[in-house]
Amino acid sequence: MLFTPARIGTLELRNRMVRSATAERMATSDGTPLPELIECHRALAHGGTGLIITGHMYVHPTGIVHPQMVGIDSDDRVEGLAALADAVHGEGGHIAVQLNHSGRQARASVTEMAIAPSDDPAAPPRAAARKMTDEEIAEIIEAYAQAARRVSEAGFDAVQIHAAHGFLISQFLSPLANQRTDGWGGSLRNRMRFLASVVGAVRREVGDRFPVFAKLGLCDESEGGLTLEEGIQILGAAKGMGLDAVEISGGIGTTGAYVTRKGVRAGHDEAYLRPWAQQAKDATSVPTILVGGLRSRAVMEEVLESGDAQFISLCRPLVCEPDLANRLAEGESTAARCISANRCWPESSDEYLACRCFGE
Repeated sequence: MLFTPARIGTLELRNRMVRSATAERMATSDGTPLPELIECHRALAHGGTGLIITGHMYVHPTGIVHPQMVGIDSDDRVEGLAALADAVHGEGGHIAVQLNHSGRQARASVTEMAIAPSDDPAAPPRAAARKMTDEEIAEIIEAYAQAARRVSEAGFDAVQIHAAHGFLISQFLSPLANQRTDGWGGSLRNRMRFLASVVGAVRREVGDRFPVFAKLGLCDESEGGLTLEEGIQILGAAKGMGLDAVEISGGIGTTGAYVTRKGVRAGHDEAYLRPWAQQAKDATSVPTILVGGLRSRAVMEEVLESGDAQFISLCRPLVCEPDLANRLAEGESTAARCISANRCWPESSDEYLACRCFGE
């Protein structure tokens, strides 16, 4: 099943392999994409990946997470980003843009004071954050909508809304980060309101036929945070919100509880979020995308055949091998050679996303 066509909304993909959004750090200080970003995604498309999801792009100047992050916060970004979409299409691929806002997970190096659902006196390297006003909430919801419009105008194939890993939408969903007592906090329904409002505003701008999906953190894996039971309820509301698919993930960055695990190998600790997918698969009729330690084609096929997910999402293996999809499809490999050492991400401002485990 891995190399059979499949659909997300109106978008037909050549296979079920997805490049999970991975911060490339390939932008200038003002958020303009560098040529390296285009070549990174061109290589993934040439390598056979069915759907490429870009690293997160900030929808508003208050939402920058870290230096070298691409911006999609103004109309003058459209022309430069169109070149990225064109490069992928030229290789026969499809590409979605992931939209994000840092909330309280902004680095102190990019802002003096972040905005978030609630006050958060964080210590560096994170910036301290203050509680958003109702007017700011409305402004950021509209920023997501206008960013999605730019995604469509630039010629991309879909948009993914980042609602995981402790960024702004995830913060609204989490009782650990959201301590509001108004209509945006408290009950799960109130905590879901921000996500639902963003999806609704995005739909208003892009229409019913443009694919819109989300990366959803099903569980914070932190005491006092979003529980798996609550996450499954949010997943159950996905179709009603207007989402065409959901990528399942989890963890919340401010507590260090990311679900990215080290040492995953083919046949060892693979698909470590699959138990969540199994518990959640009856909650929604929208396609689900499973990420988290998938390394061998055998396990990927097993996940798909079982119906635990309809798409397979990979992060670190595609940093290591941009042509992994073609290698698996042609039988040149049976598994990714990624050793899950978490050495992909840059350690300095003059480095980009790259595999450093094999001297590449």
